[in-house]
Amino acid sequence: MKRIKMNRCTLFILAGFVLSSAHAQKSAINATTTAVPFLKISPDARSGGMGDAGIGLSADANSVFYNGAKTVFAASKAGIAATYTPWMKDIADDMYMATLAGYKQLDEEQALTGSVRYFNLGNCNVINYNGDLLSTAHPREYAFDLGYARKISRVFSAGVALRYIHSKLATGSLNGSSYKAGTAVAADLSVFYNGVKENGGGWTAGFSLSNLGSKIGYTNDNTRKDFLPANLGIGTAYTDVWDDQNRFTIALDVNKSLVPKVPDATESMNAYYNKGVIDGVFNSFNNNAWSMGLGMEYAYDQRLFVRGGYSTQTYAAGNWQYVTTGLGLRYDIATINFSYFIPTGDKVNRNPLANTIRFGVLFQLYGK
Repeated sequence: MKRIKMNRCTLFILAGFVLSSAHAQKSAINATTTAVPFLKISPDARSGGMGDAGIGLSADANSVFYNGAKTVFAASKAGIAATYTPWMKDIADDMYMATLAGYKQLDEEQALTGSVRYFNLGNCNVINYNGDLLSTAHPREYAFDLGYARKISRVFSAGVALRYIHSKLATGSLNGSSYKAGTAVAADLSVFYNGVKENGGGWTAGFSLSNLGSKIGYTNDNTRKDFLPANLGIGTAYTDVWDDQNRFTIALDVNKSLVPKVPDATESMNAYYNKGVIDGVFNSFNNNAWSMGLGMEYAYDQRLFVRGGYSTQTYAAGNWQYVTTGLGLRYDIATINFSYFIPTGDKVNRNPLANTIRFGVLFQLYGK
């Protein structure tokens, strides 16, 4: 019987995206891992240029990825946005995430939101140790959301979103196990505070619980399902208006993973897998998986935007550190955003977005 040898793409699937068998080796470092981590990729070029801070920023169409409650305070009655994010450009040119998001205010008090995320991991050849081609895999993942936001006071709003997740990393027999596509459902809950004054300056802040939902499995073994990347996020932003043409915004996000750490060699993997979603949340407060993003944005005449930021994660959350830069150009109802990631850590723990340009376009429709 031929033994299976994985190429770089298949190794990435198995090692980085946590198929159920990936937990067979107990962690000696108590890392926090989840399935479908593409849901943690920042899908907005604006926030991507500001250290991935987005929970407390002013509202636009991409708000649905960070804090859907913001959309009732958006300056336009409707908006739509699309973003393209390359992935691991150092080793591949066919991996990317594409997103589409939008919102529509029903009236002054409420709004509907929606989004789609599509993650393409390229085409992967599976070969044996003799170099013979056994098969070609086409791993793909996607998620789509529908949400609702409503003002609960003059300055506060709340939002909820429901999400369907589909993850096909491998199918059929692979390395002695039989794999299938995994599916799951999840929900987001969010709150937003809008303290912006008439001149556009002031404080905003947000709170978000995201990806709270069912576990996901890639085999027929229902006892080996993995957690979704549930997260608690708090963010704030302050905009200082210098004059009619110049303003400056600073934003800060802090995120905490709500997933239990992988057991070490002295603990039971069965107990880990037997944890339910609620148990997982309550057991997550000792995982030390934190991340922080700090960003700044200078706006000239609300047409030219220059951005910068820094993001860092604890060892349990991935140990990525990186500097971000960004640029935005607005003409009429359209805004084009770019961001660029500059790694500051070593190559082993370097962000897969390092040294890549993220591109996004946003349309503000039906201005108030």
